[in-house]
Amino acid sequence: QRRAMTERGYRIAADVNKEGWEKSQFPMLCETCLGDNPYVRMQKEDYGVECKICVRPFTIFRWKAGTQGRYKATVVCQSCARMKNVCQTCLFDLEYGLPVQVRDKFLEEQGAEKMSLTASKVGRDYQLQEAAKKGDDELPYGKVGAHPMLKRLARMTPYYKRNEARICSFYVKGACNRGQDCPFRHELPQGGELANQKLRDRFHGENDPLARKILRRADEEMTLQPPEDRSITTLYVGGLPQGTKDKDVRDQFYVFGELRSIKMVPKQSCAFVTFRDRETAEEAASRLYRILEINGKRANLTWGRPQASASASACAATASASESVLAATSTVAVSADADDAAADTAADEAAVAAAALLPLRPCSS
Repeated sequence: QRRAMTERGYRIAADVNKEGWEKSQFPMLCETCLGDNPYVRMQKEDYGVECKICVRPFTIFRWKAGTQGRYKATVVCQSCARMKNVCQTCLFDLEYGLPVQVRDKFLEEQGAEKMSLTASKVGRDYQLQEAAKKGDDELPYGKVGAHPMLKRLARMTPYYKRNEARICSFYVKGACNRGQDCPFRHELPQGGELANQKLRDRFHGENDPLARKILRRADEEMTLQPPEDRSITTLYVGGLPQGTKDKDVRDQFYVFGELRSIKMVPKQSCAFVTFRDRETAEEAASRLYRILEINGKRANLTWGRPQASASASACAATASASESVLAATSTVAVSADADDAAADTAADEAAVAAAALLPLRPCSS
């Protein structure tokens, strides 16, 4: 503020320039940050803090995240949060509940444009002003089809454990004397790759350790590896609901390429889908793995086994059964021979004992 001298003292000649400052009525938050309590009481202060990204004052909100959660507050302004479509507190994507780096990676594969802010303050302010004029229609979110991997990794349910109290620093040093009255957790911090997470890296989607962990998990667990045998073009679909018809399965797979056959097995609630070539089968497997739904029910998808291996397995099982029968027959024969030998031995012993009991008679010449 600039003051000017008057007869009665100083007066305010010009107020603070509040151009670009943000004032809002309600924050942009995810369900996890709101907590499990449906009735939330928030504290609000206009221009109470600077945004951690654009360094412009904005309206801060503070509330208790659930019955057992800690107090949380907004850390970025709504303009920055809208540019990235993230929560103002945890900076996770509002649609999928994933870090920005994970979401942007798969959206770029779908052809969407990555939204990023410039490093300079002047350029960043200009970019936010232009984005506010254009509105949400110019943002790329929700305009392209969802990537299959995003559907597999998406967190659709709240994770309230993230709202727990923070670890007591005095307890870690061994100097906390509050005991059970301490509002912080009395636990030792766990190290690892998630120990050092930075807010700006999470927002910009760069060098995020949590994103690296999720992407590594996606490569190891969320990807269906094709078999080495290139002749296999059959996919196994299990867990089908009762009453599933050939057309229901065909409607899910014909968009990827020409189908050779579909074999339904109603007793096992499964089906075998065979493609003409291997490339279309691999594309269908990568697109539908863990997200395939037929008649409103999630179905299991995996690669089928080659027929030669199945025949070999059947032959091996038959041979094993034959060997078991022969072994059982020989065991019975041996047991019978042993019983006969034991019986003969017992008879001989009885005859010897009877002969010993007979009186001795002189031999006649």
